[in-house]
Amino acid sequence: MNPLQSGPDFIHDVLGIGFGPSNLALAIAVQEHNAHVPDSERISAGFLEKQPRFGWHRGMLIDDATMQVSFLKDLVTMRDPTSDFSFLSYLSDCGRLVDFLNQKTLFPLRIEFHDYFEWAAARVGALVAYGSEVVSVEPVTVEGEVRWLDIATRDPADPERLIVRRARNVVVATGMEPHLPPETVLSDRIWHNSELIPRVAQLTGEHTPVRRAVVLGAGQSAAEAVDYLHRNFPDAEVCSVFAKYGYTPADDSPMANRIFDPEAVDIYYNAPRGVKQSLFDYHRSTNYSVVDMELIESLSRTMYQEKVQGRERLRMLNVSRIREVEAHDDGLDVTVEYLPTGEREVLAADILIHATGYRPQELGERLGGIGKLCLRDEEDALLVDRNHRVVTAPNVTAGVYLQGGTEHTHGITSTLLSNTAVRAGEIRDALLTERRTRSFPASVDAR
Repeated sequence: MNPLQSGPDFIHDVLGIGFGPSNLALAIAVQEHNAHVPDSERISAGFLEKQPRFGWHRGMLIDDATMQVSFLKDLVTMRDPTSDFSFLSYLSDCGRLVDFLNQKTLFPLRIEFHDYFEWAAARVGALVAYGSEVVSVEPVTVEGEVRWLDIATRDPADPERLIVRRARNVVVATGMEPHLPPETVLSDRIWHNSELIPRVAQLTGEHTPVRRAVVLGAGQSAAEAVDYLHRNFPDAEVCSVFAKYGYTPADDSPMANRIFDPEAVDIYYNAPRGVKQSLFDYHRSTNYSVVDMELIESLSRTMYQEKVQGRERLRMLNVSRIREVEAHDDGLDVTVEYLPTGEREVLAADILIHATGYRPQELGERLGGIGKLCLRDEEDALLVDRNHRVVTAPNVTAGVYLQGGTEHTHGITSTLLSNTAVRAGEIRDALLTERRTRSFPASVDAR
């Protein structure tokens, strides 16, 4: 059975839209289930990814950057500690288990964790159609019941041609998209930090002089970009612009980290709206606009050393905002306002990096016709049940599940790795419950 069959004659139990860590974890959960049950109880699943191969924040895979989450919160361990898709299994397979243990750390290199993801993705590669950009999700109605969903993707071999696959459920995990200040125009000199590594490599490869680089933002990515630029352009001045007085340390204390526990999702989901907002506000410092203390101390030490040596290349323009950016042939004029006095300084810069975070992608257009059948609350946010399924009109039996974009219902972990394994298991179990309730065979010939 080809899990990615197209056309109306084959109906998948589930098709995943996007194949980052969240849907990769779901693919593993499905494959592990299917390996231990008879054919009649298997879940027919496939995943559609617009990238030509697996990739996760490749533009920020800085060589010495470490993960901010324990390796035990990998794709499977929190769901099934015995799974052979764990990070430890990956290390064993690569011959580095003892070496890693000798490092006495819970936090692997980011490039290593990405390699782990690629290792896992290759093992479920038969379930994935890469180079498949989803352009619409349309309801299929039978006798007044929206029973199935038709998912159209561009044919990788012929972008003008659409391939349509039918499913009872979709799981949307399209990740986050870069957030930029209003009216920002990206160019060869102005980028989002998600492009940091390839852009720097291009500049250095072409021997393009960089005399001054400006970074906007106060979070981990901003601080990492500042540090990376400072190291890679040894003759350049690097200016960090942010509205805070200084970088805020991330709160990774044991008590605060309990907000990432699986049980915390139940507490958050069942809490009144006001309590949800309070919990989110109280614990923003665990993840948003915060920086690891080790990096803060390293940057501070660098600034002091440069001050002693009389050549200050690293500048912190705190309590400041960028008010205007003017591009010209040989660079940028970046106007920075110091907020307490209103004084403005024009920085002649070669590059400007917006380390301004990410935001969930808007699902309305992506969901196409089925989006009109998804119910929303009084603030126009999607209603989502505890099992991550979007609440739909009564005549809709096809399911739309979300991995991400549910902070308003499931809390701060909805876009983070911390609960990825557990969430994937919950969605898989919900799909199994739906199959058993409606007594579907393993595959359906709809003719």
